[in-house]
Amino acid sequence: MSVEPARITVERLHPEDVQDRRILVDLDGQRIGALAFGKRASREVAPGPHRLKANNTLFWKNIEVELQPGEHARFLVANLPGRGTLSLLGFLGVGPLFLEFKRVDGPPAPTP
Repeated sequence: MSVEPARITVERLHPEDVQDRRILVDLDGQRIGALAFGKRASREVAPGPHRLKANNTLFWKNIEVELQPGEHARFLVANLPGRGTLSLLGFLGVGPLFLEFKRVDGPPAPTP
């Protein structure tokens, strides 16, 4: 008897994302994407526990998820500006970008 696979999708579509610096996404220790703004990575996985990691080389976030057969888990990831980030980006070309990484409900959003 075969078990229906689950799916994990990570999207970088947050409207406040500064659209700078790629976000690296790993699933269970393997790289599944280096996401630029407007991109997504999606993988079929076996039901059960999984670990997602995201980093923008400055900040790292981990999410543990337990998936049921046929479940599609969606996550949004973004580089968001902190206080003074946009001024520093404009003046120096660099600035701290805070990483947001969270699970969301509903079907995948259309790619811009």
